[in-house]
Amino acid sequence: MAKHKLADSNLKSLTKAGVYSDGDGLYLRVRPGGSKQWIFIYRRGGVRKEIGLGGYGQGTAPVSLKLAREKAEAVRDKLARGEDPRGGRKAAVPSRKTLPTFRECMDATIALKEQEFRNAKHRAQWRMTLDKYAEPLHDKPVASVTVDDVVSTLEPHWSKRPETADRLRQRIASVMDYAKARGLRQGDNPAEWKGNLSHLLPARQKLSRGHHAALPYAAAPAMCVKLRQSKGTAARAVEFIALTAARTGEAREATWDEIDFRTAVWTIPGARMKAGVVHRVPLTERAVAILRERQEQATGEYVFGGAVGGAPVSATAMTKALRLAAPNGVHCTLHGLRSMFRDFCGEETDAPREVAEMALAHHVGNAVERAYRRGDALEKRRAVMDSWARYLGTDVNVR
Repeated sequence: MAKHKLADSNLKSLTKAGVYSDGDGLYLRVRPGGSKQWIFIYRRGGVRKEIGLGGYGQGTAPVSLKLAREKAEAVRDKLARGEDPRGGRKAAVPSRKTLPTFRECMDATIALKEQEFRNAKHRAQWRMTLDKYAEPLHDKPVASVTVDDVVSTLEPHWSKRPETADRLRQRIASVMDYAKARGLRQGDNPAEWKGNLSHLLPARQKLSRGHHAALPYAAAPAMCVKLRQSKGTAARAVEFIALTAARTGEAREATWDEIDFRTAVWTIPGARMKAGVVHRVPLTERAVAILRERQEQATGEYVFGGAVGGAPVSATAMTKALRLAAPNGVHCTLHGLRSMFRDFCGEETDAPREVAEMALAHHVGNAVERAYRRGDALEKRRAVMDSWARYLGTDVNVR
């Protein structure tokens, strides 16, 4: 993330209540009464945490921009070392003597993967799957877990819940890989599929999934009019998704340090993208207007903050807002808004297919083609997004 977005020359002029990012976790919070505090926001295991760094221009020991950046750098250093910046220490990885069971290796594996999890939901899914379905392995010495043990654990679920069972197998395999890397067991991974469990369990039948229900794009302008008539955060988040063709989670968890108002670009880090690659989204005038309104109301790091505990607005609330705005009796989904945008591109514009697909953050071409295509066609995508925004209608004020 970019750092040093704020400057001494404009700090005193920030009077509107909101949260202003200096980049990489450091924010200045301006309260309705005019007081200003420095805060550092970070996540651990998908949980949002906030540290106060002192007030700006107030009290007996005001914290300058320079000092706030020094304090923020100290916090980042502790996070990089795996320490708790609030004063605690990261638990040491258990030694060979204290980590003999599958359960203990399981806990250690999840702890190490915390930084890879995209959100708290992903972490909870890992924990639930291994806690509930891998229970027969929990108390076994990790060094003695066999292929037969794994098969016995998987068989009750393999036909009843095939998708969950396959995830369970992969997660058991991750625990076994951890144990081997720590020198706690020898030999092949008993949860490996190819050449191993593939001979002992039937191949999993892949589910056939239908398309996400979507409105015809001709109904989109009327839908957006209804969304604008609502004052709620959820309705504004839904309209923002419609304008940007972003995935629900990408918009829900958008933070202020991802927004560059000067260039009208929203940069989503790879850790939050399905493909794991940084994605830049060109912002239309309407999208920027929504963000400006949200900034005035902001009380935390999330652009679309919810009402509880600093969390983002819920997907449930957004789904409800969409259904209230949709034509009576028409079923549609949040993800279907992306299909609506794609249909518009194909039917109403001359945009090349690859530009439309890039706007949806889809891979275009094979690995070789992608290796040679270094650009992301940002300005071409901006033109398409502007056409889409005009089609949706941008003559209605945010308020």
